[in-house]
Parts: sequence; C-alpha cells; structure tokens
Amino acid sequence: MVKRFSSCFQYSRHLMATVTLCSLVTLALSLLVNAYAEVIPESPQTENDSQPTATTRLRSSESAGQTTPVFGQNLFTGAFVRDRFAGFNPNYRLTTGDTVLLQLWGAVEFQGSLTVDPQGNIFIPQVGPVQVRGVANSELMPVVERAVKSVYRENVRVYANLDESQPVNIFVTGYVESPGLYSGLSSDSMLSYLDRAGGIDPQRGSYLDVRLVRQGAILENVNLYDFLLFGQIPQRQLQEGDTLIVGPRQHVVEFGGLVENPRQIEFTRQRIALSDALRLARPMPSATHVLIQRNSRVEQLSEYIPLSVADNTQLNPGDVVTLEADKSLATIIVQLEGEHRGRDQYVMPYGSSLGDLLQQIEPGPQSNLEAVQLFRKEVAERQKQMLNASLENLQMSVLTAPSATNEEASLRTQEAEMVLQFIDRARDIEPQGQVVLANAPDMNSIILQDEDRIRVPSLSQLVTLYGEVMLPTALLHNDSSGLKDYINQAGGLSRKADKSRIVVRSPDGSIELARLGGLFRSTTNVDIAPGDEIMVLPEVDFKTLQFTKDIVQILYQSAIAAGVVLAL
Repeated sequence: MVKRFSSCFQYSRHLMATVTLCSLVTLALSLLVNAYAEVIPESPQTENDSQPTATTRLRSSESAGQTTPVFGQNLFTGAFVRDRFAGFNPNYRLTTGDTVLLQLWGAVEFQGSLTVDPQGNIFIPQVGPVQVRGVANSELMPVVERAVKSVYRENVRVYANLDESQPVNIFVTGYVESPGLYSGLSSDSMLSYLDRAGGIDPQRGSYLDVRLVRQGAILENVNLYDFLLFGQIPQRQLQEGDTLIVGPRQHVVEFGGLVENPRQIEFTRQRIALSDALRLARPMPSATHVLIQRNSRVEQLSEYIPLSVADNTQLNPGDVVTLEADKSLATIIVQLEGEHRGRDQYVMPYGSSLGDLLQQIEPGPQSNLEAVQLFRKEVAERQKQMLNASLENLQMSVLTAPSATNEEASLRTQEAEMVLQFIDRARDIEPQGQVVLANAPDMNSIILQDEDRIRVPSLSQLVTLYGEVMLPTALLHNDSSGLKDYINQAGGLSRKADKSRIVVRSPDGSIELARLGGLFRSTTNVDIAPGDEIMVLPEVDFKTLQFTKDIVQILYQSAIAAGVVLAL
C-alpha cells in the first residue's frame, strides 16, 4: 500500500511539472504572438450602422485577395456626407419645397421664411404670389424685388435669399456597396449620394460609368476620373425619384514600381497605348524600363522594354505593368568623416578605389591615414541579419525548453524572463558595418561602393576600456603597459567579468581575443596600440543557464559588429 502511494506521489509530481512547463510555454508563446501581432483599429461608428465605412471596405478588399488598391478607392470615406457644401450656387434653380428667406424694411416691415408651393410660388403678404420655380439662384433677388416694387414703389427695401433646398430621395444602385434609397437635399452633389451608399465597390464597380437617370432617360454620364484628376464634375440639380446607377467595372490594368499612382487603373477601351496609360500612372523621373506581365491569355507572357518605346506598345485588360530603373551605375557617392579638411561628400566614377579617394582628400595635422576605416551599408545589413537570426534561435530555444520537475520549471521561468529581456536589448543594436582593412594586401586598391562611409581617425594616444571593468575609462597609451596593466588602471575587473573573453578592437577593424589567467596574469600575447578598445565581456554561468553557447555567440557578435558590450 505504501509503495503504491509512493508511486502515485511521484507520478503526481511529474504531472505537476509537466502542467507547469506547458503553462510557461503557453504564456511565453502568447507574449511572442502579441508582440508580433498587428493591431487593427476598430472602424468608427457612423450615424447609419449598416452603412459600410472606408475601413470595412478596405478589409473586404483585402480578404478578397486584392493587393494593389484601385485608383479612386479612397474617394468615398464619408467626407461628402459629413461636410456638405453650403456655399452660394448661382446656377441652382428653385423648385417646389425650397425655402426663401425674405426681409422687407422701410415703409413696410417683414421678415420670414417662405416655402415654394406646388404651383411654384411664394406668397408675400400685401404683394401676393410670386412665381420663382425655375428661377436661377442668381436671379432670385431681382425677381422678388420687381414683384415687391410693383406694389410698394418707394421707400421699401428688399432682401431675398435661398435659405434651404428641398429634401429629396434618390435611388442609388448598380455596383455600389449598399444600394438603396437615400435622403438628402436637391442641391447635394452626386458624390454625396454615392458616399451615402458606401461608395463604389472597388472590385466590381466602374469609376468611369456613373449615370444619372430621370424618368427613364439618362441625364448625365459621369467619369469620376475627371473629378479625381482635374476636379471636374457635372453640377446637376437632383429631383425626387432620380436614380444614380454605377455600371460594372471595365478594363483594368495594374501599375506598380516607380510610379506615383501604384494602383489598378480602369480604362474604357479594351486596348490602350502604354503611353496613354502612363499619363494616369505618372512614372517617376528615375524610371527607365517597363516590365509588362500579360495575363489575358492562356499562358502568362512577359515583356521588358525601354520606356522610350511606350508609344508603340499596347496594353490589354489584366496586364500588370511595373516601372523600374535599369541604369548602369556611372558614379558613386562616398561620405567622408573624421579628421580631415574640405568637403564631406565625394562623387566619384564607378570602380574608383580607396586610394583614388585618399588622393583627393586634404588631411589635417592630426589625421591618421594609416588607420582609415571603411563602413559599408550592405555589411551592416548582413551583420544585422546574422544577429537577428541568432536572437530568433535563442528565443525559440527559451520558449520550448523542457523541464523534468516542478523545481526545474520554476528555475526555467526565471531564466526565461532574464534571457528574453537580454534579447529585447540586443534587438536594438545597430551594427556599424565596418570592413576590416588590416589584412588587405593593398588597402588603396579596395574598390569603393555607392554610399560607403570613410572615416579618417585622428592620431590618438588613448586606450579605451569598457564593459565589465570597475571604472570604464580612457587611458593614455604606454609602450611598456600590457593588457593586465590597463585593466588594473581601470580598477580591475568587475564581479561579472569573464577573464577568458576579452576583445581588443583596433581602429582598422581588426579583432583580437585575449584572456587573463590567475591574478590577472595575461595568458594571451596581445599588443595594445594607441587607439585600441578593450572590451571585457560578461561571464555566462554555464552551470545555471541552459543556453550559454547561444548567449556567448550573441555577446561576441554585438561586441565585434557594433562595439557594444551587453550585460545579462
């Protein structure tokens, strides 16, 4: 019985450890997911909850697999509904239901709002009915004034103004997001009613074929590209029962690359000249060539042509056009930093060497041309990639590390928190991208690349110490001093220092690894030169930490690539 109870107790302990480990892994993974998850803000609520918003329409387009937005897709976002045009429209013609504000002063005093009745009149006291239906807004004042003057010939002043347009109901249908009947004013634009209907469906609707229909007859054909590009739209006065119809989407070509409008652009013609289409896509000045992927046939074909022959090329519906800059590099730009005289930017022929640049610069009295430093963008990017890969591997190892007992799981939790904080700090490190010139057979023959940075250090008499030393500082160089002497002058090593991992970095980018034996006895023969940096790395506890190899690798990478000593 006792033996059975002991077995059950041991089983329970293993079960609790497993549950604890699972909880730890689940928590860590959830934190990782939350760190990388993209937060999408909620769409703001409009007055009509059923009306799709711009964010909703964008999400529906993304869910449908759309990668390139449609030209004009951001036109209908609710702005036409929220902010109505309240200015004076001289061409508006009064109709039944409109309200006219009338003021009379002098021999007769009157102020009030008069509504246009079904006969088209407004009734002015002591004057009678005045016909105003069909009168342009710009002519309203003279018409009313003539009617008043026919009764009161002298000493009566008149002011008349359109106060409010007639409310009307307009049908909006076709390829819009929410077809239906929408209320507004007769003076509202067609864009306002399209906006009320949620705008044109970017996947199915046409921005080139919007029709205003009244009693079965087409009054207007609207091309919204004219409004998008030139601000032109017909100013039609709407009436009760009018219908706006959005036709189906026509012929579409997708543009990308070096264009100002990377969009899907619609055309009325099935075949269009590339030069005409590019007037809408607007190539950037740097574009030189066009890649056309033909998708309208059974087989996908591609063409790569110079931009100069765009007049002779025809586009078909479904084509994907990408503009690129295919240029041979004739010159490069090199930035000069540090101790020198003269300018900081040099434009040089492609293929120039470091020696060609050094012949052009004017060194100062403190310039150290023998320790010139070269920093390259692509080297920095590669160093960053390697560091990120090491951090990803370490993070995955931490999150998936197993534990055999409950006590071990508790220790692993504390270890995981510490290592994850270390990873967060390491992600912020930006490598310098320094190219080591020390081992080059001929430093002057090194070919420069575009955006290279050349730094001319000044003649230095200092040796810099930082990392796990008691007093990180800069000391004067002494030919008779060695590694242990400089460390002693900096107060000695800290309690966390790793005596077996000391990095000595020279100004030319070369790296030497040193170690100290007992009582700071140097076991590595390293000559310390003026301008050197001594970086003492922290010690990684091999007994308690499970991922010492990966952490040591990251410590070395950060020290060599960026000159940064991380601490656990």
